[in-house]
Amino acid sequence: MQGSEMQRKPRLLCLHGFRTSGEILKKMIMKWPHTILEKLDLEFLHAQFPAKGKSGVEGLYDPPYYEWYQFDEKSLEYSNFENCLSYIENYMIKHGPFDGALGFSQGAMLAAALPGMQKKKNHDDDNVNLADVLENADNRVLL
Repeated sequence: MQGSEMQRKPRLLCLHGFRTSGEILKKMIMKWPHTILEKLDLEFLHAQFPAKGKSGVEGLYDPPYYEWYQFDEKSLEYSNFENCLSYIENYMIKHGPFDGALGFSQGAMLAAALPGMQKKKNHDDDNVNLADVLENADNRVLL
């Protein structure tokens, strides 16, 4: 790096847990040490579906609460999963590029699944392709 050039902070899309929100995840992560937070550019996204049931964080954090997709414990079926992935991809295209994703609970599952699913789709859009970022990681990307 030359004299006045500043290294760009890794930009991470942050995905919250089941029946919480991007704002709640932000409040939790902002408790991390400042020495870590100052090295990251974090963007927090709310899921597109309002929570369809009681949140485990009621009384600790204020609503609204959201969920990325739904799961039926009786039938063991997921619903709106593809819609959820499209929602996140569209957000990444519109607001990217992102260097990686950070997730908690339901959001962590999505953060882990997105690169493989995107690689399978062969996106040409630089705002979306987390799979290539991971393949060429230079220890500056957290996922």
